[in-house]
Amino acid sequence: MDQFTTQISPQPEEQEVKKKPSRTNFWLDTLETILMALLLFLAINAVTSRVRVENISMEPTLQPGYLLIVNKLAYKLGEPQHGDIVVFHYMGDKNEDYIKRVIGLPGDEVNIENGTVYVNGIALSEPYIAAFPTYSGTWVVPEGSLFVLGDNRNNSSDSHQWGFVDMDDVVGKAVFIYYPFDVIGSLVIPDLVQAAH
Repeated sequence: MDQFTTQISPQPEEQEVKKKPSRTNFWLDTLETILMALLLFLAINAVTSRVRVENISMEPTLQPGYLLIVNKLAYKLGEPQHGDIVVFHYMGDKNEDYIKRVIGLPGDEVNIENGTVYVNGIALSEPYIAAFPTYSGTWVVPEGSLFVLGDNRNNSSDSHQWGFVDMDDVVGKAVFIYYPFDVIGSLVIPDLVQAAH
């Protein structure tokens, strides 16, 4: 038998190559990070805004000082619903925003009588209000408008005093409380209000 001897030829030693960090790469990475953060900031601001609750008109649901996220695309992609909490420019004034709950949609008849709110003849059960309203009246919501009330019914300047909100003045739907931290969470539409639709 023939014997074969296999010799393993030694491999050349690999040399460690250490790249020196390039100042150009550092600045490009930094610029890229800043641009991405700026684009993200602009994208978030295009679809949301942040508002601070300033008064007691939405108590007990929203207290003064609460910070909210508002979805500005909600009504560009869909329609308002009974019970939504909306932010809108008061009487078209872009410098003054109000926050209220949607009670009446276009075509709805809203009737307030003996402390009860009726929408299209259906009495609303509203566990979220501070007190039953002491005022009364009947309103038919025109096309392109909303009838809104504050949850603090007797301490709110709203549709029962100055009429309807034009949909063009609606900034968006309040969707999330992000401050104070002990109440952080989504704003939920009560099913009891949706039943009136």
